[in-house]
Amino acid sequence: MHPVDGTGGWRIRGHEFIWGRKTYVMGILNVTPDSFSDGGEFASIAAAVNQAQTLATAGVDILDVGGQSTRPGAEEISRESELERVIPVINAIRQELNTPISIDTTRAEVAQAALNAGADLINDVSGGKDDPQILEVAARSNVPIVLMHRRGTPQTMQTLTDYGDLIGELLAFFQAQITTAMNLGIPRHHIVIDPGIGFAKTTTQNIRLLQNLRQFQTLGCPILIGTSRKRFIGEILNQPNPKARIWGTAATCCYAIAQGVDLVRVHDGLEMVQTCRMADRLWRQSS
Repeated sequence: MHPVDGTGGWRIRGHEFIWGRKTYVMGILNVTPDSFSDGGEFASIAAAVNQAQTLATAGVDILDVGGQSTRPGAEEISRESELERVIPVINAIRQELNTPISIDTTRAEVAQAALNAGADLINDVSGGKDDPQILEVAARSNVPIVLMHRRGTPQTMQTLTDYGDLIGELLAFFQAQITTAMNLGIPRHHIVIDPGIGFAKTTTQNIRLLQNLRQFQTLGCPILIGTSRKRFIGEILNQPNPKARIWGTAATCCYAIAQGVDLVRVHDGLEMVQTCRMADRLWRQSS
């Protein structure tokens, strides 16, 4: 893994990531029994590999494998259980596919084991706060890391939505974490920021974040947005079934792309790849 050119892009397993050229799609692969919209569906290795192949065929750029649910109210599992869920799946996917894999974890030990098994980058929903050694893993392994903003834990985060200055506080959080990461040896072009839609934010705050995405470009890092099937979409559309929130998800992806976002994290591979390609034609290409 190394930058492809002076723009700070990446090349991972022969796949180029050049920011601004297109919107890159991260496909969600939850190998959990309790995720909010697909819990248990891909808990077996065979089902997980099949879903990985489906996402890859749809054209996603990264497969994001996670074994710990981060939905509001989720119980934390043991490190051993998380390893037992994700490592065999990553091993199995890597035997079948060359698609870049990210490991969705907050634990340094799980991140390192996943990289050893064939993962290529780290996606940490705690932004490096839960286990600061995860930043050292990324630095030592010379891999990208996604730093997301979240307050509290899955069990407490929705009680921690009181902000004096929502955008300002998130910008300060990211600047501090980017500085910490770079001081440990992670180059800026390896750091992706994720404002954490739905994590310790109300529906109104989620909308405000989406409307102010351009402010996060001042940090000089690629921006990832994860709105897929989330509760705020269900609230706005009066749609309690997460799987029926696909069109609301597509609208948020389109809007984020219009604001210059670089990556979107989604459940519905084919539909969102097509959404992104159309949005890219509208907003990224002048002719």
